[in-house]
Amino acid sequence: MFERGESAHNVDRIVRIGTHTGNDQLPSRIKEHFVNENKDRSIFRKNIGRCILNKEGNNYLDVWEIDYITKQAKEKYGHLIDEKRQKEIEKRVSKYIRENISFAIIEVNDKEERLFLESRLISTVSKCSRCKPSENWLGLYSPKVKIRESGLYLEHELYKQEFNENECEEFIRRIQKGKDI
Repeated sequence: MFERGESAHNVDRIVRIGTHTGNDQLPSRIKEHFVNENKDRSIFRKNIGRCILNKEGNNYLDVWEIDYITKQAKEKYGHLIDEKRQKEIEKRVSKYIRENISFAIIEVNDKEERLFLESRLISTVSKCSRCKPSENWLGLYSPKVKIRESGLYLEHELYKQEFNENECEEFIRRIQKGKDI
């Protein structure tokens, strides 16, 4: 994913890399990020909301952090939810994402290969000294140190094994092949 106003290497800067684990899940994942207003189904949405709320010093951030997916969590923390406020924040997150985030897709049908490429790409970008955020990047307001430091709306797979030369060349071939289709 790319964010308006962010650049690196004279092109749009990558701000998030992600995949899905199930077969044919890409459409539903895109919908969870861009359409469905439920931060508990999209860590990307949750991270954008965290940044917006933290930037404002909004005290609802503590409630936003809670994952309400399970029945137990709803029973234990459900009383904290201000439905009106929650919906308003979800709408603001949607507006921000729709107005500022774009994405590219690289087709990889094999799950293991998808996970491998995701990990290598995240590590490569997170280790790149030229892929750092601008001083205006929303992610700098994240309460998550790894997001602020990496310049990516991610906390996992950062700073691990980046692409070696052969893997990088193969990845570039895959992208170039996709452009010709």
